[in-house]
Amino acid sequence: MDLVHRIKPKHLELLLRIAETGQLQVAARDAAMSQPAASRILANLENTLDAKLFERHPLGMELTPAGHVFVRHARVVLSELRTLGDELQSLKTGALGNVRIGAVTGPAVGMLMPALQSILQRYPDLNVSVDVAPSSELMRRLDETRYDFVIGRAPKGQEPHDYRLHPGRIEKVKLLVHETHPLAGATGTPLEVLHDYSWVMQDVGNPIREAVEGAFISKGLDVPPRVLNSSSLLVGLAQVANGDTIAPHSEEVVNLLLSEPIGAKLATIPIREPIIVAPYFVIQNRWRKLPRAVEMVLEEVLTRM
Repeated sequence: MDLVHRIKPKHLELLLRIAETGQLQVAARDAAMSQPAASRILANLENTLDAKLFERHPLGMELTPAGHVFVRHARVVLSELRTLGDELQSLKTGALGNVRIGAVTGPAVGMLMPALQSILQRYPDLNVSVDVAPSSELMRRLDETRYDFVIGRAPKGQEPHDYRLHPGRIEKVKLLVHETHPLAGATGTPLEVLHDYSWVMQDVGNPIREAVEGAFISKGLDVPPRVLNSSSLLVGLAQVANGDTIAPHSEEVVNLLLSEPIGAKLATIPIREPIIVAPYFVIQNRWRKLPRAVEMVLEEVLTRM
């Protein structure tokens, strides 16, 4: 209980800023306090906790194991305070509140958007924000409490007990090409035939790219050598539209593009054996209490898993 009386939200904000910037002076400025005051607060916190929160180095400050624990809980506490303020404001105005979601591309198109369309028909005053990004970026922002929940791959190198994971679906890869591509529509195309064509693929480490390269390797083939690296859907479409380039995307994304071609004449190359991507999950912070508006959206999403 001594911590409850000694630690203020402003102290938590300062510690988060030090963790993010690695610089006490920058964190103090961002927290609108002097550097001596920030140093004093940090020293008092470390004395109260009887633990060092940061290691001081010539190039900056790094979290200690105790610091990582402190920062994780600080984010949750500050998020709960912001949620409290939002819900009280919602009671005053009659608004339902805000929902912030992050997702990888396939689930965003195939599952999240239909769920949001359904719930927004019932609650048109709900304020929803959606970002699309790689899973690693989604998890970082979830830890920073920028999202209420995310739809992506299970976290790697992070404490699994910090998250509640709702199993999702596997993704199938489809190979998108221009309708004039020599192999467009060719049934049962083997991978070896595709090897020497130009490809535009997501960055190295992306699950779809890993699945495509893994499919080649499992057949004893080298990965395609002529690859433009880009996770941008627009860059991929531009490449496909201007040549014989192959662009692998999730089935949900390709189906959307084929039904709404946005000016491009697109087709697919049906391959002999399916390429499967690791399953995604709906992921939330285990320690955060979700506002009612977020719970409603989450329940709608989970019904479509």
